[in-house]
Amino acid sequence: MGFFNFSTDVAIDLGTANTLIYIREKGIVLNEPSIVALHRNNRKVLAIGQEALLMHERTHKDIETIRPLQDGVIADFEVAEELIRRLIQKVQRSWYTTIRRMVVCIPSGITEVEKRAVRDSAEHAGAKQVHLIAEPMAAAIGIGLEVEEPVGNMIVDIGGGTTEIAVIALAGIVIDESIRTGGDELDKAILQFFKRNHNLLIGNRTAERIKREVGSAIDLDPELEISVKGRDLVSGIPKVRTISSEDVREALRDPVAQINAAVLRCLERTPPELGSDILDRGIMLTGGGAMLKGLDELIRTRVELPVYVAEDPLTAVVRGTGKVLEHVERYERVLM
Repeated sequence: MGFFNFSTDVAIDLGTANTLIYIREKGIVLNEPSIVALHRNNRKVLAIGQEALLMHERTHKDIETIRPLQDGVIADFEVAEELIRRLIQKVQRSWYTTIRRMVVCIPSGITEVEKRAVRDSAEHAGAKQVHLIAEPMAAAIGIGLEVEEPVGNMIVDIGGGTTEIAVIALAGIVIDESIRTGGDELDKAILQFFKRNHNLLIGNRTAERIKREVGSAIDLDPELEISVKGRDLVSGIPKVRTISSEDVREALRDPVAQINAAVLRCLERTPPELGSDILDRGIMLTGGGAMLKGLDELIRTRVELPVYVAEDPLTAVVRGTGKVLEHVERYERVLM
């Protein structure tokens, strides 16, 4: 970095589960959990991101861990601002740099008030100029789709808090469907299932590990097993259980069905000409949830259209936001 270059441009994918930061000309510089650990009495921040995640569900009464974003929107303003500010500090090498421009992506189904909140948080974190972009649009740009063309593209972005489905053409979102079912809901479903059917209490992080390692949307061949530590609700004692991928699939049935139904609803509302483009080009899955085994196949059998998982689906949104940041003039029309 030149001594006289005092300003930097930043793109942020502010997610319910993870926050990713892209810096102009440097690419993706950070990917950390969107979580903050605070001291309960004076609300002083003790840790953020990865460090705070290690404390999550392991804290004593003086410390609490907060995820400031719920369902893709800011639930706790002060903590969200602190999170953005500190994550940016982590990647800003020098204290005298200012942020000239910040592009932040937000869920497409977000209200004006919620948009305002994101904008304010970004400004308080030091950005002079803030641009907002809808998540599915950023994801489409991130995986290299030509969003300005008069051709229909369908994106299903499954994040931590929300699933955003959009049909995009001519640099705009034609149809969008946003549901508050994402990776977190899948974790919660696993947690509830084992509590109800196996009298086993597990933590959120364990639920997430089960989902990642053996979770699936369709039958696996061979089926997988995982050993899980939790608390037996009858005896109250920590136990180890072996859990099969069939059990996990059963647990995930409802939230996966909700995602499926939302894709169908979106297709039903799509104008026929754009529909025929989607028939040719297929549906693209992005976001962490796209990595659930067999989800693409399940959707394919339901809608009878080609369905593809984007490569590196986790970073699609931030890559797209970064592209917009590098070429703001070109992508003027996609910004909100």
